[in-house]
Amino acid sequence: MVHIEQNALVLFQGDSITDCGRNYEEPSSLGQGYALMAAARLSMEQPQKRLRFVNRGISGNRVVDLRGRWEEDCIRLDPTWVSILVGINETGRRYRQGEPTSLEAYYEGYRELLFQTREHTGARLILMEPFLLPVTEDKKEWREDLDPKIAAVRELSREFETLYVPLDGIFAAASSTIEMTYWAEDGVHPTPAGHALIAQSWLAAIQGRSML
Repeated sequence: MVHIEQNALVLFQGDSITDCGRNYEEPSSLGQGYALMAAARLSMEQPQKRLRFVNRGISGNRVVDLRGRWEEDCIRLDPTWVSILVGINETGRRYRQGEPTSLEAYYEGYRELLFQTREHTGARLILMEPFLLPVTEDKKEWREDLDPKIAAVRELSREFETLYVPLDGIFAAASSTIEMTYWAEDGVHPTPAGHALIAQSWLAAIQGRSML
C-alpha cells in the first residue's frame, strides 16, 4: 500500500466527471461522484490519518482551462496529492463544436501542469486516463482523437513516475459482461455505478492493486 501522510491534503482535479455537481460556494464540497466515494472510503479505512480532500473539478474544462486556474486551484492549496482526470472535452469539442485540440497542445499543456505541480508543491501525482464507451455509432468516431491522448497520459505518467489509473481499459473490461450504458449512459458521464467503479479503481491504485 502507498503510504499516505498524516493530515495529507488530496486534491481532485478535472472536468465534469470530477465536478459531479459540487457546490462552488462551499470549498469542502466534493460533489456526488467518485471523488466523494473515494474520499469517504479512504477516510473510513484510515481515520487516524485525518485526511483532507478538496475537489476543484469544473464541468467542461480542458487542459487549457486547468492551466489558466492552476495557480489558484492547485499551487496555492499546497496539496500533498494531486489526482487529475482530463481529456474527454478536448475530444468532444472537436466533434460537437468543430474545435479540435491537437495532440501536441494536449500533451504539452498537460506536461506543464505536472511540471508546475512537481516544481512548486512536491505533491505526489495520480493520473487517470480519459475514457469513452462507444454507446452510439458517432461515439465510435471519437476513438481516433481520444486514443492518442490516452497514450499521451500514459507517457506522462511514466515520465513523472506517477500512480496511474487506466480507466479506459477498466470501463471496457467492465462492459464485457453488461451493456455499456450501465456504466455511462452517454458513454462519457458515469452513472452512480460508473462513479463507484472509478472510485474503486482510484483506491486500488493508492493501495498498489491492479483493476485489470
